[in-house]
Amino acid sequence: MMNDSSFTVFLRKSVEDAVGRKLSTPKDFMFLSEQIFSRLHVMLSPTTLKRFWGYLKEGGEPRLSTLNVLSQYVGYKDWDEFCDSRKQSVQIQSNFILSRCLRAETINIGQRIILTWLPNRKCLIEYEGSQKFKVLWAENTKLRTGDLFYCSVFMEGEPLYIDRLLRNNMSEVSYVAGKVNGIRFELQNEQV
Repeated sequence: MMNDSSFTVFLRKSVEDAVGRKLSTPKDFMFLSEQIFSRLHVMLSPTTLKRFWGYLKEGGEPRLSTLNVLSQYVGYKDWDEFCDSRKQSVQIQSNFILSRCLRAETINIGQRIILTWLPNRKCLIEYEGSQKFKVLWAENTKLRTGDLFYCSVFMEGEPLYIDRLLRNNMSEVSYVAGKVNGIRFELQNEQV
């Protein structure tokens, strides 16, 4: 599986999408190395990254440890899970979503939802109206207490795409939760 070049090409593109730039200069590889360390607390040298992107002609096949770290950077457990996901995405590009859904327009203001996703992520959110939610508490996730975000629908078993995540002293960003295995939700009956 490791020698399939289409997977490595897709991994390069996925990393570039995640970091928000095409990697083509020494500065870009230094930036990516710092971003990986900041997110995963693992060091991949700019030289290793240059080799993987073909910026340096030396070297052969990338090490499995490099592929694992880059796969983790884009939200997968490891290289094998990245490849498995890629195989599935090649097979199915579109389909109807038949899983349980919760639409924002059906939620009462003040109603709370517990969201969970792998591995061991959990948060409690409260609906504020007009598709806007507030994070009341969060465990093992990049979401923080007090964050605000917009979302129109929660789909069980599907990734949660958050639009306009708002946090003090931070510009608006988009965020995805449960990118690989999707989310679970539980609507609470209590309202504040």
